[in-house]
Amino acid sequence: QVQLVESGGGLVQAGGSLRLSCAASGIMFRFFAMGWYRQAPGKQREMVAIITDVRSTRYADSVKGRFTISRDNAKNTVYLQMNSLKPEDTAVYYCNADGSSRSPITGGMDYWGKGTLVTVSS
Repeated sequence: QVQLVESGGGLVQAGGSLRLSCAASGIMFRFFAMGWYRQAPGKQREMVAIITDVRSTRYADSVKGRFTISRDNAKNTVYLQMNSLKPEDTAVYYCNADGSSRSPITGGMDYWGKGTLVTVSS
């Protein structure tokens, strides 16, 4: 059974920091690209950051220079370090495991966690 379990969300003041974690189980973690997405109230889900199986990274323009994604394949965990948080970063943050680029190994499967709420007060 595949599980992606996010943690680390909470309430923080503007300018503060949080580190989100996503622990994966039931997948060959090292072969998946891992990503963080977010969805604010009334808005569509958007990509925040992605780290591939070879550790290439990509960020949304709105978080470049403030957020850092990393992964620990030994722990089957992906992290999102969020600094200089702004009220507009308030959202539910979701972890994603994307196996599409390694489909012979991963079956091309795509998985989502249930999300963790980040609230940034002004």
